[in-house]
Amino acid sequence: MPPEHTTLPGLYVVTDPAIGKGRSHAAQASFAAAGGAGIIQLRDKHLDRRALLAEAVAVREALAGYETIFVVNDSLEVALESGAGGVHLGQGDGSVPAARAAACAAGRTDFLIGVSVGSVDEACRAVAEGADYVALSPVFATGSKADAGAGYGLALLSAIRTAVPVPLVAIGGITIANVQDVIRAGADTAAVISAVIAQDDVTAAARAMADAIEAARLLR
Repeated sequence: MPPEHTTLPGLYVVTDPAIGKGRSHAAQASFAAAGGAGIIQLRDKHLDRRALLAEAVAVREALAGYETIFVVNDSLEVALESGAGGVHLGQGDGSVPAARAAACAAGRTDFLIGVSVGSVDEACRAVAEGADYVALSPVFATGSKADAGAGYGLALLSAIRTAVPVPLVAIGGITIANVQDVIRAGADTAAVISAVIAQDDVTAAARAMADAIEAARLLR
């Protein structure tokens, strides 16, 4: 394994109004944070920039009482303007160096930049460019993202863990039944959507996932 990597805090939850039982992004975020989520990602592909910014500000305000990192999916501009703690970039969402330069220009030297990857090469490239964490997506088949394709599996997750020194997030198809498998395979945490957001009691679901992740971490 590469040199020791910094572990991301707790469970990683991605908001989704389509499956959130009528709850807003801000409500989903606050309920998940109350259950122990360490990172919340605002993700909504259907909003224009102005609407996304409004949602981002609402989420940031909802999380003000929690020690939870807030990141925005895809939109660097919205992440910076809303005061979010970071941005999560897909392979087509802009470069890490450009995001880092923009964050530094805004005085945000603590800005977190994560990148979705689908191979060891992509993970290594993201790290070389300065990503703070990489996320293999999807690990398992998922219904939360229509274009995600088949899951990459635990073997690739383990290979990426061996190849990169930064925190590794597992995304896609993760449930309470398999979350400890991804931690044992090398992920530092798991990012979930439906396993938490689609549940009747978001806080309880988040707590169960967070506890399962922590238990698996302690046994590694």
